[in-house]
Formats: sequence, structure tokens, C-alpha cells
Amino acid sequence: MAVTSKKPKTTKTVRKAPPRKAIVAAAPSRDAPHWTETLSDGTHVVIRPIRKEDAALERAFIRRLSPESRRLRFLGQMNEASDELVKALTDIDYRRDVAFVALVHRDGEKREIGVARYGTNKDGSVCECAIAVADEWRSHGLGVLLMRHLIEVARSRGIRSMFSLDEADNSAMRELAKFLGFRRARDPDDATQVIHTLTLQ
Repeated sequence: MAVTSKKPKTTKTVRKAPPRKAIVAAAPSRDAPHWTETLSDGTHVVIRPIRKEDAALERAFIRRLSPESRRLRFLGQMNEASDELVKALTDIDYRRDVAFVALVHRDGEKREIGVARYGTNKDGSVCECAIAVADEWRSHGLGVLLMRHLIEVARSRGIRSMFSLDEADNSAMRELAKFLGFRRARDPDDATQVIHTLTLQ
């Protein structure tokens, strides 16, 4: 996944972590809690729950990722995201799952530059996470910011552990996971992959 473990120079939170009810809403509204954060280069980004109306932003984000970044994010080669995939990535049931998108304004348009998400198992005790940051926005601390919000919400919901399944050669994810306190182990079912695990409770 295209991420970075570099710590941002400042982390400015305009709003406190949102209350549990607001985050677990089945369909976040436009006034749902969000955060304005500052990256290490001084850029301000908005982080908020992704919505199904963001489908075009998500498709454009995936299209702009380099082939290598798409391989690391989706654990395989992919040229174009299907309609079914984009729908699955944006139409989130927030009663169980969470996805946060990072947005900036560039050249007069809103642009997605990163996204982090998790999905829970059947009993809600464990969640699998994934993160991607646009290639040109690496090394600014965005991966850390997105993951910290994701981890905070998972803990507030009582989820016991979070894990990520990654390519073994994904050095950026290895650094980010280590920085955030994840344990790393080989995937017993696939020698080309690793499992990063974080105990939350």
C-alpha cells in the first residue's frame, strides 16, 4: 500500500474525536464529524468518512496510483477499478465498517489523496485494515494521520485487534506498521505475504 511512516511535524485537530454514535451512523451525512489536519509540508487536508457520493473521487484516486502502488494496495495487478469495486469501497455500512478519506483542493477541484479503512469479522472482535496514499503525497505523514483516526475509532468500538495483509516487499507498509506498534509475521498460507497485527484492547 502506498503509505509512509514519517511523522508529521504538526497534527492539528480542529474537532475532537467524534462521538461513537456519529461515527457508526449507517450513512454519514454531509455534516458528519471530520478533521482538518496539517501535513509535514504545511498542507491542510480534510479527513472524513467516505460516502457513496465519493465514487468518482475514489475511481480517480485509484486511476492516479502507479501500477506498483495499485499492486501493493490490492495484492495484485489491476488496470481499472470496476464499478462493483468502487461501490464496495464507497458504499460503507458504518454500523460495522469504517473508511476515512483524505481530501485537498488542487487546481480548483477536490481531490482524494489517501484513504484508510477497516472491515470487521462476524462478531465484531477483529478488523482487517487497508490504507493507500497517492504517490505524490508520500512522506508527508498522511498515512500516520489516517491510521491514527482509524485505530482510535476501532478502539472506541471495543474491537480487540486490527490486522493488515500485505505483500512482503511492501517496505512502506512495514515502516508504517512498525511505527504504529503492529507486530509482523509471515502469512502461513502465502510466503509472499505478511500479516501485521495490532492489539487494541
